[in-house]
Amino acid sequence: MEYLENRTFDEIQVGDTDSLTRTLTEKDIQVFAIMSGDINPAHVDVEYAQSEMFHKIIGHGMWGGALISTVLGTQLPGPGTIYVGQTIRFKKPVAIGDTLTVKVTALEKNPEKKRVTFSCEVRNQKDEVVMEGQAEVVAPTKKIRRPKAVLPEITLRRPYSLFDSYLTKAKSIGPLKAGVIHPVHAKIIEAVHDAQLSGYIIPVLIGKKDRIVYAADEAGIDISQYEIIDVEHSHAATAKAIALARNREVGMLVRGGVTKEDLLHVMQKQDKGLLTERHMSYVMVLDVPTYHKALILTDPVVHMDPNLDVKRGITQNAIDFAKALGIETPKVAILAGMDNVSSTMKSTVDAAGLCKMAERGQIRGGILDGPLTFDNVISAEVAKSKGIASPVIGDADILVVPSVETGNILAEQLEYLAESRSAGLLLGSRVPVLMSRINDIYSSTVACALAILDNEHNRTERQKLI
Repeated sequence: MEYLENRTFDEIQVGDTDSLTRTLTEKDIQVFAIMSGDINPAHVDVEYAQSEMFHKIIGHGMWGGALISTVLGTQLPGPGTIYVGQTIRFKKPVAIGDTLTVKVTALEKNPEKKRVTFSCEVRNQKDEVVMEGQAEVVAPTKKIRRPKAVLPEITLRRPYSLFDSYLTKAKSIGPLKAGVIHPVHAKIIEAVHDAQLSGYIIPVLIGKKDRIVYAADEAGIDISQYEIIDVEHSHAATAKAIALARNREVGMLVRGGVTKEDLLHVMQKQDKGLLTERHMSYVMVLDVPTYHKALILTDPVVHMDPNLDVKRGITQNAIDFAKALGIETPKVAILAGMDNVSSTMKSTVDAAGLCKMAERGQIRGGILDGPLTFDNVISAEVAKSKGIASPVIGDADILVVPSVETGNILAEQLEYLAESRSAGLLLGSRVPVLMSRINDIYSSTVACALAILDNEHNRTERQKLI
């Protein structure tokens, strides 16, 4: 075990010195900016920094100041030291890759107040002085020896940003009229209101009016300007919403307060549902901070154990949806439990079948590969170590899972272990449907934007056929 041990006031002699050496990294700059809030573009904006006098990113001046504090607080005098004052002159900039040596030297002792004045000098790898000054501290009077603290590792991740372009593009297209089914909870009203204020939907609230009004009052939201269709109960609200969608009186549906199972059951009825020639399937768009672009995961909701034909429909839906998001040729990874085709594992056989379907034009518009395990899809290095080469590896846009069960597990792992954000949409029905439970208002608003983009893409494709 390593220890920190101080030098007391009585032990310190004028002329005593101590030092440390550190190399400035890009991560140091980012962590210091996050900790301090100092996002001066000279430190964090490459384009701006190149146009300034130093023509490169430079470190925060007080990063070097913090190194002086480190020497004083952990080495000389060490634990028990109290800062009184510090002067610093900054003489040269410090850039990424520069190695600094920080040296403090005892100049003067004040026995009455137990204070010590130190000279502070910081030199770079060229032996140039980049900082200099003096520090005054109250030195410890008691001997202290403590184990060095083991600090947590800091991992920097990309900020959430991938949904911004969807929101911007959808807003330029304009809102969809949305049938909101049985919105009898405050959280639903809040989410609908946010999407309406943001310009993504024109809500039609369908349910028992007095319960809707009560939920709005609980949320503190005025819904007097909203259209409300008063029906007796949730089943009637579902039937009415589907009728509106069948007649194209609304451009999308929001599940609201009815169960997912009940809504799907009615939607999939042959005579009164929302069936089309396409298979219904659900897509989740994931912003995973550890992945470089959006991931579309399908199908974690509708088909419990889809056969090959259903998987073909699920895959085609996802490809068409990816195109609606602006991805010209989506890369599709067909996930399975192993990378080789095995008759004992159905998911691998189906993956191979889907790839052959794509070769024969039964699935259009994407680049498919599978069977692939999740690690190979995400990490090109892992795939390379196994001798697997594919344009999909390390750059997938779409993940097609073998079943609802695996899709749910994967989505929840990415949310709770990789801190992903997600927004989802049901595809393949007459109108797009927001199926997920509303527990994140922002995600619900993003889902409304996705519905607008999907609707616009389908409208454009229909026009091409005329």
